[in-house]
Amino acid sequence: MWILFAFVSATLLGFYDVFKKQSLRDNAVLTVLLLNCLFSSIIFLPMIWYAPFGGWEVQKYIVLKAFIVLSSWICGYYAMKHLPLTIVGPVNATRPMLVLLGAIFIFGERLNLFQWTGVLLALSSFLLLKLGGKKEGIDFMRNRWALCLIAAALLGACSGLYDKYLMSPPEEAGLGLNRLTVQSYFNFYQLAIMLIVVMLERWKGQSENSFKWRWTIPFISIFICAADLAYFYSLSLDDAMISVVSMVRRGSVVVSFMMGAFLFHERNLKSKAVDLVLVLLGMLCLYLGTISS
Repeated sequence: MWILFAFVSATLLGFYDVFKKQSLRDNAVLTVLLLNCLFSSIIFLPMIWYAPFGGWEVQKYIVLKAFIVLSSWICGYYAMKHLPLTIVGPVNATRPMLVLLGAIFIFGERLNLFQWTGVLLALSSFLLLKLGGKKEGIDFMRNRWALCLIAAALLGACSGLYDKYLMSPPEEAGLGLNRLTVQSYFNFYQLAIMLIVVMLERWKGQSENSFKWRWTIPFISIFICAADLAYFYSLSLDDAMISVVSMVRRGSVVVSFMMGAFLFHERNLKSKAVDLVLVLLGMLCLYLGTISS
């Protein structure tokens, strides 16, 4: 049963990207992100009653997490608006490999052969995407939206490493924070930060587009929250393997890639499909490396 919920989580994550892409087309990016933070906060509001507050000694770390995640989201939203979904999805799927590389330098972790193979496959897919992007006039080293995409992936990896530090027990050099506390409160901090950011944007008149309400906007929050709930429920079931669940969850890139092809009619699909296969093989190697270590 746990593997079923892992696939549910992956499917929901794939459609989360689709709703995000549709909502951002010719729209005000920061306002859409603000509404996403608002709806997510409303969804997680009941959790506040069950999450211990922990005082400022705990909350200051969650505030920092909110800044890191929000920085990743801002970069990622701009990239999602301006770049094809068939490029954004595979690049985002390389984040677990970036987390592994970060864990080597920060936590002193050692990778086995399978894990190194996964990292190399991810890097190879990125290089192929870089070459393929030029066919659509996207230079990964000069295009600011491609640079936003890379920044979003790097900041997302930083967030993953920071989560490990926050929630690992003290005996593993972590803080041992309550997962529900972190997940619940950081949504509200993100909302507060985004309110300030959007007010500054409006004051300076720097928005690319005027805001347009679309029915897909609330579904961004609904689907990401539902995907997280399915993920955590899967892990709570007997015999659940986090390595398998995490790998299946990253398979959401298949859903977003297919929607980019059939719904948004994106181009150069054959070369991008090769990149996607390399990413999926990389995730498989990470899984094999995890269960063999």
